[in-house]
Amino acid sequence: MSKIDLRPALSKMQPYTPGEQPPPGKYIKLNTNENPYPPPPSVVSALQAAASGPLNRYPDPTATAFRRAAANALGLPGPEWILAGNGSDEILTILVRAFVGEGQLLRLPYPSYILYRTLADIQGARWEQMPFLDGWHLPTAFGQGSDDLRLVLLPNPNSPSGTIVSRDEIEKLANTLPCPLVVDEAYADFAEFNCIDLVQKHENILVTRTLSKSYGLAGVRFGFLVAQPQLIKKLCNIKDSYNCDYLATIAATEAMNAQDWLADVVKKMNATRARMQLRLSELGFNVTPSQANFVWCQHPSGKHNEMYQYLKKQQILVRYMDFPDWGDGLRISVGTDDQVDACLMMLERFFQ
Repeated sequence: MSKIDLRPALSKMQPYTPGEQPPPGKYIKLNTNENPYPPPPSVVSALQAAASGPLNRYPDPTATAFRRAAANALGLPGPEWILAGNGSDEILTILVRAFVGEGQLLRLPYPSYILYRTLADIQGARWEQMPFLDGWHLPTAFGQGSDDLRLVLLPNPNSPSGTIVSRDEIEKLANTLPCPLVVDEAYADFAEFNCIDLVQKHENILVTRTLSKSYGLAGVRFGFLVAQPQLIKKLCNIKDSYNCDYLATIAATEAMNAQDWLADVVKKMNATRARMQLRLSELGFNVTPSQANFVWCQHPSGKHNEMYQYLKKQQILVRYMDFPDWGDGLRISVGTDDQVDACLMMLERFFQ
């Protein structure tokens, strides 16, 4: 018997598979929902200045400067409402570790972010998927409790659909569920509303955010949690000692101070998204109206994998996704106008 066997739960789990990341410059990347525009100029300047800073010292373990800037930008009472993390994936890891013990239950909608299941598997926990109903509505059972239900994860907007669950329904879920409800708002800056203010009204509503999408900082890896201070204080005891590095914290802090830049980029990308959805519909796709920085589309021909492979040969990457018992389709990130036009032109040629 090997002396280095993993725990049985880890040996059986299916790992999360990230989107393709080719070398820079080779492909038009419309597959991982990155912001196609560079981050705020103030972020670049701050990083350049910080590179000659105290890199030989450990960073602030709680990213105080960032939390102050984020609280100000989001209209929160103070930094004690925020926990910073190495991307929102680390925040999700902390939450699953904190709330879901071995054998206990985590709930998520389906299809949605597959990493949720992976985090449960790592913990030795159980997970249950509740399929969306037609129109991407949640089933009634999604808000019902059980003795071993410890955590509910709700991406809003959802991926791959780009759809949202209403504020009223989220509040109803918080009132009926016997556990924390994590609203994963990775794409909320592109949507009609967010749930930051609901955190102050409901102690069991927690909101996760990332700077990878709207702020153009996917390469920096920075995310955060918004929750009531008594919970933030407890979760600080669980996180790694220095989970956010010095340079990432500098970049994230400057990004939160660039709200005018954010508003401008979001407006630009949402306009591109609208034009993109219209053109895909004209090409015969069934397009789900999106409130994120991507579009989920399905074609009656069912040739989604062939389209993905064809685009890849033309050096355009999109995300082909196949969900068992649900169906497959293409998730296409909102790029620049030129990038989107190139993708749409190649899809038109595919059907000729």
